[in-house]
This record gives sequence, C-alpha cells and structure tokens, in this order.
Amino acid sequence: MPKLHAVGEFTMMELAETVKEVKFHSLRMPIKNVENTPDDPRQRKPNITKAKELLGWEPKITLREGLPFMEEDFRLRLGVPKQHVT
Repeated sequence: MPKLHAVGEFTMMELAETVKEVKFHSLRMPIKNVENTPDDPRQRKPNITKAKELLGWEPKITLREGLPFMEEDFRLRLGVPKQHVT
C-alpha cells in the first residue's frame, strides 16, 4: 500500500518558500513570482475524503515535516543521488 501523507492546503508560493527554508536555508536565492499558465494550480489541497472514509486515516504531518519524505521519495524514484547543500 502506498504511503499517505497530507500536509493541508497551501499556495505554490508557500510551497516555494518552505522548500527554500527547509532545503536551501543557507543560500541567498530569490523566489521569482511568475504568472501561472491556465492549467497550473495556485493552491494545492488534495481531497483525502476517501482515505478518511475507507481507512480511517487522518493527516499527522505538516508541509515542513513532509518535505524531506517527498524529496527522498522523488530522489529514489528518479535514481538521483543525495546532494548536500552547504
């Protein structure tokens, strides 16, 4: 069974800022705000109703807590070695 994580609703800017704080906190890099294309979401809020109803599952982690898990999962799926940013 796949792991279920829910981090609540957040904007793409909040996601970018959180990734920067968690992963690249020592780097001075600005986040550039660009206009979305029509098919890009401004906010992300996954529907977890089915997981709640069928599995009795409730989210327990925040976006900040979940980012390292997401990074590790993507890295393993893509076969990308872990890099350390100083």
